[in-house]
Amino acid sequence: MILKDGAACLRNLIHLFRPASSSLTSKGRDFDKRFPDQNGSFSTASYCQVAFELGACYFCTSHVASLQQPGKPSVFSSDDEYADLDWDNLGFSIKPADYMYTMKCSKHENFKQGQLSRYANIELSPSAAGVYEGTKAYRTEDGRILLFRPDLNASRMKIGAERMCMPSPSVDQFVDAVKQIALANKRWVPPPGKGTLYIRPLLIGSGPVLGLGPAPEYTFLAYASPVGNYFKEGSAPLNLYIEEEFVRAAPGGAGGVKAMSNYAPVLKALIRAKSRGFSDVLYLDSVNRKNVEEVSSCNIFVVKGNVISTPATNGTILEGITRRSVIEIARDYGYQVEERVIPVDELINADQVFCTGTAVVVAPVGSITYQNKRVEFKTGSRSVYQELYSTLVGIQTGVIEDKKGWTVEV
Repeated sequence: MILKDGAACLRNLIHLFRPASSSLTSKGRDFDKRFPDQNGSFSTASYCQVAFELGACYFCTSHVASLQQPGKPSVFSSDDEYADLDWDNLGFSIKPADYMYTMKCSKHENFKQGQLSRYANIELSPSAAGVYEGTKAYRTEDGRILLFRPDLNASRMKIGAERMCMPSPSVDQFVDAVKQIALANKRWVPPPGKGTLYIRPLLIGSGPVLGLGPAPEYTFLAYASPVGNYFKEGSAPLNLYIEEEFVRAAPGGAGGVKAMSNYAPVLKALIRAKSRGFSDVLYLDSVNRKNVEEVSSCNIFVVKGNVISTPATNGTILEGITRRSVIEIARDYGYQVEERVIPVDELINADQVFCTGTAVVVAPVGSITYQNKRVEFKTGSRSVYQELYSTLVGIQTGVIEDKKGWTVEV
């Protein structure tokens, strides 16, 4: 079948849409090459093929452009109050919320305005590496969305990035990204009492480098997932195992940095401990193997009478934001809080033990096994951890008035 003047009509469409995209411009040039004669004839198959290419190009260009409007989460708003999810059985596994935030910069440059986009896989050089953070968004009883001390996460990322020879977003850029993610994914924030929206800011060297040296390009992104309890035990007391063969970090290393390389070394010991029925692993110092450091995913506290002790952050222990907050709350309640070296023998003789972290919040330790001996600790409603947990979560969720300025409303 031969169509007359079809080329002229399609050429007019191309010229009409050309300003919208360089991709459309290239389509127009391609058309001109394939059909140079404006009054010529061409088959139905050729006409449909070029028309399809034009339509697909225009649709994709328009759609992508609408997604790439920076700093405007309202574009992504949904009429649904909540995502379609079983909020009573969240667990702690990845359930990606709708949108993520991405921002890039090259070596020796500063990060510029990022953008929201649909959660999706990202293209990376196989040699990419980096540092990351973890924070949460909380839904209050009156429907507000609160963040908890995101500025401290931003500051910690800057410290970690400097240690890893990476540029990092400013504190304001970081906090703005977290706010955008929380707002764009508002329907993924669980109902009060059902969980939280875990937000994972990530800074990676996304440019290729084979030799030992900083990457030529870096990418900052943040994504989110609704989560429940970190440990499968839920709020039940943890059973920890003190590891004597493997160490988590050494002096002069990156133990105090929330980097990817800081967590991989614990996996072997953690998998082995969990196969034996333990909740997690408690690591000792790498020099003497006699002093308590931290658990795979959280900091640890020891209670004896009115004294609460926690290992000092001396470069091998991550400076947890929940840890810092709990210390302040405990001092407000009149406890004597000490940050110091804690010998494992002192831990074994403690009255109570608990862990803190963004993921675990404040978790009681029911027992610790060391050299095949199991020691049990006091837990329950009248324990120190419960008092600290209730206050911390109360502030985070807006139940208790925030007199410290820790929360940020989205």
